[in-house]
Amino acid sequence: MKLWSGRFTKESDSLTEDFNASIAFDRRMYNQDIAGSIAHARMLAKQGIINAEERDLIIKGLEEIREGLASGQLQFSVEAEDVHMNIETLLTRRIGDVGKKLHTARSRNDQVALDIRLYLRDEITLIRQYLLQLEETLLELAQEHINTIMPGYTHLQKAQPVTLAHHLLAYFEMLRRDLERLSDCSARMDYMPLGSGALAGTGFDLDRDYVREQLGFTHITRNSLDGVSDRDFALEFCSFASILMMHLSRFAEELILWSSEEFSFVDMDDAFSTGSSIMPQKKNPDLAELVRGKTGRVYGDLITLLTLMKGLPLAYNKDMQEDKEALFDAVDTVKKCLVVFAPMLRTARFRPEKMAAAARSGFTNATDLADYLVRKGLPFRDAHAVVGRAVLYCLANNLSLEDVDIEKYREFSPLIADDIYKYIAVEECVARRTVAGGPAPETVIRALREAEEWIRGMDGRCIT
Repeated sequence: MKLWSGRFTKESDSLTEDFNASIAFDRRMYNQDIAGSIAHARMLAKQGIINAEERDLIIKGLEEIREGLASGQLQFSVEAEDVHMNIETLLTRRIGDVGKKLHTARSRNDQVALDIRLYLRDEITLIRQYLLQLEETLLELAQEHINTIMPGYTHLQKAQPVTLAHHLLAYFEMLRRDLERLSDCSARMDYMPLGSGALAGTGFDLDRDYVREQLGFTHITRNSLDGVSDRDFALEFCSFASILMMHLSRFAEELILWSSEEFSFVDMDDAFSTGSSIMPQKKNPDLAELVRGKTGRVYGDLITLLTLMKGLPLAYNKDMQEDKEALFDAVDTVKKCLVVFAPMLRTARFRPEKMAAAARSGFTNATDLADYLVRKGLPFRDAHAVVGRAVLYCLANNLSLEDVDIEKYREFSPLIADDIYKYIAVEECVARRTVAGGPAPETVIRALREAEEWIRGMDGRCIT
């Protein structure tokens, strides 16, 4: 018999039971549901709504159920619909009618709002750790490649020389923002909704702050309607997850390109690559490709939640049962990608000689030649035109800018002197870019120090 069956004259159709049940996916929140129930039982006793003996019996029963579920000795049933009613049913079977008192002054609406927040709080703690590990990996690699020259690109065309350390630190900054977004999301989620009831609170004298303290929240929700119908925190998490996955996907795309023979900038470790069933020579960067591919499903999770919530009137609607699968999928996907990304990156073997050779081709020092002329007094637009003609000459004669003899250079501009060759050497081009945020080794070293200090600060900072 359903716990809500008193008003009904018929049993639910089996199709209704299957379609209505959420236990197949919300079962993963049983720890959080039990934690919330234990806190609620203690509060009910504190307020004199149940007695101490009933409280202790309820808590003991809940703890035994938690152990039974963890060990696999207890099983959930579809007939009980969801994690909340399954646990309540198991409790009542175990301790009798006292178990029926637990749901006093509580609704599944505020119960699930609490469970999701508790669940997501636990998962955010793990995701934060994985992100910090990836950030530390980036810093370790950057430290090794402060002087590794490589071409920087715009439009996927060689543009100007940078260093691999500088390139890696660009991703460090992206992930830094992701960690900040995660902290913001966690702060806005740090409101305890239990006590909101179905939508209008309760006539019982509850101590919501007592429950909040037990469960480790900073605040209680301020409006009972909003308390049960808000899923902004889930949307914000999926937004964070989507941006993070976009960053991982961009990084994965570059690793995929760089591991191709056309680039040959990196050799992905065998342990994080796969082969071909027909072509024995192949080594494919499949893990990076899967990260790139899984980004789409996290975008889909965000769109699912946005679409789900966009037309719902206050307060709770059954549509909101659909929030959990999308949220859980985003959590699972992000964790899987982060867990594999750090070791995949850490074991990759970069090829400085290939990167340096690539930086010396493609006229990546052309802007520096223009800057050289500007320093000699030529307006930049005129200098740009001079260098454009020099590049055109090099293309026609299969030369680099370093190969042009000084007499030919003076035909392009009499301002060019013998010191031009040292000036446009790619190492010099990079070393000159000491502007804050630039790729010069001395600037990158300062950036690394600041990043390491930030990491140390994050290690000691609580997410909530």
